[in-house]
Amino acid sequence: MAAISRFTRRVWKSFLNNGGHETAVFPSLKLGGIGPGRVNASFTIEEHNLNRGKVCQRIFNLVVLHGGVILSLTDTMGSLAVATKGQWMTGVSTDINASFVKPGGKLGDMIFMESRVVGFGKNMAYTRTEFCDRNGQLLAYGSKIYIGPANSFTYRSHRKGHTKFLGKTINHPKNVKFSEDGESVIEGQDLEEDVD
Repeated sequence: MAAISRFTRRVWKSFLNNGGHETAVFPSLKLGGIGPGRVNASFTIEEHNLNRGKVCQRIFNLVVLHGGVILSLTDTMGSLAVATKGQWMTGVSTDINASFVKPGGKLGDMIFMESRVVGFGKNMAYTRTEFCDRNGQLLAYGSKIYIGPANSFTYRSHRKGHTKFLGKTINHPKNVKFSEDGESVIEGQDLEEDVD
């Protein structure tokens, strides 16, 4: 397993070990392919991930994935994409938004997602996460446009993303620097242990 994958999986494991939001909202999240600036994952929709079941069932004959889960996944997946840049602490979100293209799926459906770092500066990171169904149909994507102050790293694009403030996390002692292909750690400590 490449160093970038080991490191990012350790960051994910630290999220789970803290017993926070991720363990309650999407404990079935499974990481897939990991590379420089990108993370793929999937998760199965569980009952607690659905919107107001009985109301939506009666009015719309539809019980689907709650939009807040997409926003939460945009946050978490964006953090894991930032981790592929060697960041142990992945900052805090300054902006998260989502555009919903079609209903996100029903109980038991599997959702596939990919998050990419689209900009990475001294204090800010920008990510975009796309969510697809089993057939590759786009369901939603994380969205935000950020225009920073003069002389700062600026992300201007019609493609939208998720903004993370890195601040002091940029100097965390567990941060590492990867080779360009992500296969090895060239600065910092690589524990060389695989994490599932």
